[in-house]
Amino acid sequence: MKAHVTLIALIPWLATHLLAASIAKPNIVYILSDDLGYGDLGCYGANKVRTPNIDRLASQGCRFTDAHATGSVCTPTRYALLTGRYAWRQPGTGIAAGDTPALIKTGTTTLPSMLKAAGYKTGLVGKWHLGLGEAPHTDYNGEIKPGPLELGFDDAFFIPATGDRVPCVFVENHRVVGYDPADPIHVSYGKKIGTDPTGADPGVKLKIQGGPGHQDTVVNGIPRIGFMTGGKAARWVDEEIADTLTAQAIKFIEANQAGPFFLYLATHDIHEPMVPAQRFRGTSGCGWRGDVIHQLDWCVGEVLATLERLKLSDNTLVIFTSDNGGAIKDTYDDGTNALHSLQAPNGLLRGGKGSLYEGGHREPFLVRWPGHIKPGTTSGALIGHVDALATFAALTGQSLDPADAPDSYNVLPALLGETDAPPPRDHLVLQNNGQTPLALRQGDWILIEKGGRARSTNEKLSPPAPRCELYNLAVDPAQKSDLSTREPGRVEALAARLQDIRTKGHSRP
Repeated sequence: MKAHVTLIALIPWLATHLLAASIAKPNIVYILSDDLGYGDLGCYGANKVRTPNIDRLASQGCRFTDAHATGSVCTPTRYALLTGRYAWRQPGTGIAAGDTPALIKTGTTTLPSMLKAAGYKTGLVGKWHLGLGEAPHTDYNGEIKPGPLELGFDDAFFIPATGDRVPCVFVENHRVVGYDPADPIHVSYGKKIGTDPTGADPGVKLKIQGGPGHQDTVVNGIPRIGFMTGGKAARWVDEEIADTLTAQAIKFIEANQAGPFFLYLATHDIHEPMVPAQRFRGTSGCGWRGDVIHQLDWCVGEVLATLERLKLSDNTLVIFTSDNGGAIKDTYDDGTNALHSLQAPNGLLRGGKGSLYEGGHREPFLVRWPGHIKPGTTSGALIGHVDALATFAALTGQSLDPADAPDSYNVLPALLGETDAPPPRDHLVLQNNGQTPLALRQGDWILIEKGGRARSTNEKLSPPAPRCELYNLAVDPAQKSDLSTREPGRVEALAARLQDIRTKGHSRP
């Protein structure tokens, strides 16, 4: 009888799955913002900044309240998003430098390669931050590969690492945009090279001041992480980055409007250095941090307007989210720092970027697909960015080899608002930057390792397991009450589950 009831419960999910497989393949626009917190949008409670274009995705689609980046910093999240594999499974996938070799091995099944096999034109615009070229270090003089094109993208216009790291140049497909062979580019993350001024030099003229770790080569009046020389004609102007990337995103949509297409738009905003275009300055009342949120909202609005102009909105699935939690930082001083915290990045959530608390990885997540996703809805389903690969495979009728996307779950029923479907996930593993510590979310509970990794007591390992924290998010979403000492049995069970996931090397059923 129990099996009979279970089968009946699965029928709505099966119907949704079959429906998705039978419809025309939609265009997909996946917008991954940078360092935007759970509380930084109007539709998630922001009461200072204004985000009407992004909020429109919520009113016209579904707003998720329990969606997570699997890393609380950039590179691990992006690795998991594109591979369907937790980044902590591969050493060396922490925050990448600007000269890090390619982190994803050529031949790996990735989100773009899977969609390309399904007949999609695939495009990357924006931040890459997953390494480029071959060991020992990226060479920016000549063809730069392997890179996005070797991993399934047809076209790529991107920032190699981050806005605060050298080299400060755009790359299109395999070459630096505006490269001058008479002025070769050299990059160092060890010692100073070249004669360019640094942020630590006396009397150097700066647009904004750089704090510790951000006082190396000055580009466009802003000190960076790392040293570079050469490439003068190719160096970007920070105030123009949002306009440049938005134009490239529109160009890709226009060129591929016959569809189907997949656009991965990974914005620079709102990552530091936060340098808004002049027209956005002072518009938020929250300093330049709030102003670049307005700039981000404008970018999204331009992309949505393009879809509408080309009459593509009804056949385009749009997802908007962020790569990790927000943060109020003093890494740079733009003269408006005192105003930044007027907009609380993560609402009532504890922690922020770089933290295993909810503020580090719980993200805004908005999904719009007219005619398929009911407008103005909210979902509390537990999902992770790592789920994109398996979900889009199901959407486009693609099969995954068991070795592909080992940690990616098909959450399509949740995206489509199928409330009668089984929960897409019962657990999710979260990380900061490296392989430890980790956190395990299971149901309403989250176990957070402190300083190392949790172990069940039957493991024959030493030294003793580090202390863990335990929270019940259903009653304590702000994580004020650590229940680890009151619930030792639950700590033990969750630690054992986490160790099992580590040992197996996969978590996808």
